[in-house]
Amino acid sequence: MSSELRQLPLDALHRSLGAKMAPFAGWMMPIEYGGLVAEHMAVRTAVGIFDVSHMGEILIQGRDALRFVQYVTCNDAARLVDGQAQYSALLNEHGGFVDDILVHRLAEDSYFLCVNAANATKDVEWLRRHAVGFEVDIRDVSHEYAQLAVQGPRAVALVQDLTIHDITSLGYYRFRRDVVIAGVTALVARTGYTGEDGVEIYCAPADVERLWKALTEAGNPMPCGLGARNTLRLEAKMALYGHEIDDTTTPLEADLGWICKFSKGDFLGRDALIRQQEAGLTRKLVGFEVEDRVPVRDGYPLVADGQEVGRVTSGSPSPFLRKNIGLAYLPIDKTAVGTQVFAIVRGREVPCRIVPTPFYKRPK
Repeated sequence: MSSELRQLPLDALHRSLGAKMAPFAGWMMPIEYGGLVAEHMAVRTAVGIFDVSHMGEILIQGRDALRFVQYVTCNDAARLVDGQAQYSALLNEHGGFVDDILVHRLAEDSYFLCVNAANATKDVEWLRRHAVGFEVDIRDVSHEYAQLAVQGPRAVALVQDLTIHDITSLGYYRFRRDVVIAGVTALVARTGYTGEDGVEIYCAPADVERLWKALTEAGNPMPCGLGARNTLRLEAKMALYGHEIDDTTTPLEADLGWICKFSKGDFLGRDALIRQQEAGLTRKLVGFEVEDRVPVRDGYPLVADGQEVGRVTSGSPSPFLRKNIGLAYLPIDKTAVGTQVFAIVRGREVPCRIVPTPFYKRPK
């Protein structure tokens, strides 16, 4: 199996740090180093560093680049200016997620997409299939980039200390190209997947070890694995492809209707979403707290009135909130805050209650 898995450029370094490695999205990835809770809390209270070089990158360029991006994504890319990014999605004709993505505007005729690792090849093929009639060039440039995420209240200051370029003034979902950090040229975006402040840094794979070492020596950020990345994004109610979203779920059901800009005109999946909106949702993604010390895990059934009404899409103890929390799709009549449902855990009904989300919001 391992021979079929791709290795991160920093694979040897992660192993030297004692990382627990496991397969994820076709890659061998660090799951945790010294403990998920410690890594999670470092990001919430100080700073952590993640190697997310498995993520995919796609470059769309050409005279029709903006018109094409407008058609294949549901958010409004026309609102972007150079150096600005937005959360968006590629949707199928039924309004389901092909993938959730970040769109970065490099120029009016050039857009840089960050996509999920497991979907990168599929996304490129899907984009090319829908590029008929558009004057665009679509390139999978994933092999040209490694990516580090530096996240937490001290993250921006740490990166700023290693560059003469201005990082501190970067607004949320803004980015800067050609930033030199400890001698490494990179694209730095004030984005992340943790619910904290921080940056995501894209650089050449050959330079990523130098960058990692410079960052860790300068500010002692805690190395963090996918385990903490998962609990952090869950607290912030950030969707994970294959859990909260897939090709059968729509942004409206996933409580992501805000990324669908119907007023911009036609886009793939728009008609299906309008029909769903007019008919009314039958289910919706909600958050719940477990009224018990028993954790409720992914895939556990949820019941109400003796009937199964849904399954947990993501569930875990919350290290920062010190509660057991989870997400699930439930029928609309079970989604009101305060509604009680029960998770089936080893044959026992465990009480859960629907709560407002996100579970955690960072202090302003």
